[in-house]
Amino acid sequence: MFAIGTLRIDNPFILAPLAGYSDLAFRLQCREFGAALCFSEMISCHGLHFRQKNTLDMIKTVTAERPVAMQLFGSEPGVMGEAAEILSEMPIDCIDINMGCPASKVIKKGAGCALMKEPALAAQIIRAVVKGANVPITVKFRSGWDHQTIIACDFAKMAEDNGAAAITVHARTWSDGFSGNADWQIISQVKQAVAIPVIGNGDVQSHADGLRMLAETGCDGVMIGRAALGAPWIFSADAPENPSLAFRLAALNRHLALIAEHQPDTPPSQIKNHAGRYFKGVVGGAKIRRQIFNQISYAGLRELIASLANLGPIA
Repeated sequence: MFAIGTLRIDNPFILAPLAGYSDLAFRLQCREFGAALCFSEMISCHGLHFRQKNTLDMIKTVTAERPVAMQLFGSEPGVMGEAAEILSEMPIDCIDINMGCPASKVIKKGAGCALMKEPALAAQIIRAVVKGANVPITVKFRSGWDHQTIIACDFAKMAEDNGAAAITVHARTWSDGFSGNADWQIISQVKQAVAIPVIGNGDVQSHADGLRMLAETGCDGVMIGRAALGAPWIFSADAPENPSLAFRLAALNRHLALIAEHQPDTPPSQIKNHAGRYFKGVVGGAKIRRQIFNQISYAGLRELIASLANLGPIA
């Protein structure tokens, strides 16, 4: 257990903000499997400023998922501070600032990991968000821009000095993207450099990996991203690492039920993106994914999933 400001976190396993995936239904699914805290996908400060419907839909939440954190991105301190004020009107528990996204469309706007090249501007943004919010503020960033500029420790100290209550370190550089191996030693170095909680991120492919990261780096929390897609049971110490087809189908059916209950207007493409991932490692998984993506209705998808109960064993 650790604390992010006044927010108590009851176990170290946390869902990462995943663009296009960390919606309400998936966050609820991960919470049910044991995630202590879930982060929304990144939310544009300008989308909040203009009260855009798509952005407002992204910050929808329910009591059952609390505690919950919303992640902001942007490069203008004033607009980021205003967005923090808007988010603070919601029943949420934490606001995270994205300073680690490597996507070119984010970088071109001077946001995400581009802020690691502008630490003075990053400091202004953190101060503005802290001032505008009434919940703890966290910052997520990478090891550095490239391997010649590993600045995670200095950046972490800057975040702490400007009011961050915790930080998350993705132990890759911008130049790495999502390739190569995460350098967990960076997480360990950051943990030694600051007094606030440090959440580690990168190359956690199983619950056991998360426990190993905690032991090897001394970090306070473990953030799991892509490995949780189609496998929300990764947050549970009791779930099998390679579960049976029946287990997967039950989890997927629960996920679909949560979508129907809380997000009935979810685009079919988004539902199918989630559903297809549940069959990684299943014999005939590629065929199942093709069948899923060929469905044109929610009802058809439910019928297909129901028909899969007679498939063979896991590879």
